[in-house]
Amino acid sequence: MKKGLLVVGVIFAGLIGLVIIALMWAVGVNNKMVAKSNAADAQWAQVQNVYQRRADLIPNLVNTVQGAPNFEKSTFQEVVNARASVGRVDVSPNTAPTDPNQLRQFQAAQNQLGSALSRLLVVVEKYPDLRANQNFQTLQAQLEGTENRISVERGRYNDKLREYNTYIQKVPANIIAGFRNFQTKPYFEATAGADQPPNVQFDFGKTGATNLRE
Repeated sequence: MKKGLLVVGVIFAGLIGLVIIALMWAVGVNNKMVAKSNAADAQWAQVQNVYQRRADLIPNLVNTVQGAPNFEKSTFQEVVNARASVGRVDVSPNTAPTDPNQLRQFQAAQNQLGSALSRLLVVVEKYPDLRANQNFQTLQAQLEGTENRISVERGRYNDKLREYNTYIQKVPANIIAGFRNFQTKPYFEATAGADQPPNVQFDFGKTGATNLRE
């Protein structure tokens, strides 16, 4: 009888030990998913920051170019409208989106704004006085730096997402991910010419064309 109770006790203790080990493993996996998700969210916030920096440059840029004699109003109005359309896309500034359609809409709006800015800067080529304007040179240099930073930060964001998405899809971590409702998050999609740096630098010399903010 005592031997039987001893065997039962050993089995019970073994089961308890296995449960504790399983719980510790589950907690470890959960904490790792939280860390990777937070890293992706932090990088998403950085992407938002550089996009906001571009948006903040636009009012001064528009004010500068619209002050030029006979400058095409439709050109800078397109930029203003594109900037407004970005603000109408509802995305969290601090949490990476899980809805692919939401990110696609956000990216489309930002791409539209980028295209409008590129067209405006091309039109400026026809206005020597505007190209020589010190304020415009400074804004153009800041814009060029910001466009490059957008590309870099988006690439870093995709890298962080790749780490997170891969981890939560692997067995057996996907079991905990399903239980804790960790979802995969969509990547930024490559756009035409994304492998090339943005070309918004005009040949009006480097004198005075300084970037006020790094």
